[in-house]
Amino acid sequence: MSASTRSFIDYAPAAAVPYMPRVEFRDVSLSFGERIMFDRLSFTLAPGEMKVVLGASGSGKSTMLKVVLGLLRLDGSEIFIDGEEITHLPEHELNRLWRKVGMVFQEGALFDSLTVYENVAYRMREQGMSEKEIERRVRRKLEFAGLGEAADHLPAELSGGMKRRMAIAGAVVDDPEIALFNEPTAGLSPPTAHTICEMALKLRGVQGASSIWVTHRLEDARYLASRVIAPARGGKARIAAEDDRLCLFLYWDSCLAFPAKAQAISTRLTF
Repeated sequence: MSASTRSFIDYAPAAAVPYMPRVEFRDVSLSFGERIMFDRLSFTLAPGEMKVVLGASGSGKSTMLKVVLGLLRLDGSEIFIDGEEITHLPEHELNRLWRKVGMVFQEGALFDSLTVYENVAYRMREQGMSEKEIERRVRRKLEFAGLGEAADHLPAELSGGMKRRMAIAGAVVDDPEIALFNEPTAGLSPPTAHTICEMALKLRGVQGASSIWVTHRLEDARYLASRVIAPARGGKARIAAEDDRLCLFLYWDSCLAFPAKAQAISTRLTF
């Protein structure tokens, strides 16, 4: 056992403060024929917490996000959003809860015929928000995503990394309490993938968003579990390395365990 592992195991965190989980799974099970995807999976997502779901293609990672969104109903399981059980909610009630959730799809889910500004504004226009408020929020999120000068561009004019940043801006433009990321760095170069990871860290550290990050990239998990938002001069934020208590540990039985800021869960043995 290494010294770093011993120091982590010996570390006793402070007593937990009671909270209402943003997301909670209680004994969630799912199988397709003889293939088991979830076997009594239970976990909570705390306010301001990030969980990383790491696994190979077809291991059930994206399926988990569908369950969170209520797109896949599972009898005999309990799934809660902000303390509200969603398994048997009618669709109009689910629509109300969906406003609390921003979803970043792997391919971005962009409208090719709309500009960057119009893509980011689409979610709020569907909600009937005023154009003045839409303008304020879209401009703010475009600056956050580093796309302020690309507002009038079409998606075809953007690089792959810019498209992913636009997708994130659109998903969180109305400041949802929960952000779901479905393979947001797939197919991107390592520097671009780090930029996308940094956006997620800023959402967590600056806006306090809870998030679930689905990936097959161990590099993403390592980076997200070892970085934290720190204050910088001029009121800005910077990405800083955490201390050695925030490290990645790999266990074959439970797959992954992260302490503190970023945590990982596994649907099953997915390696």
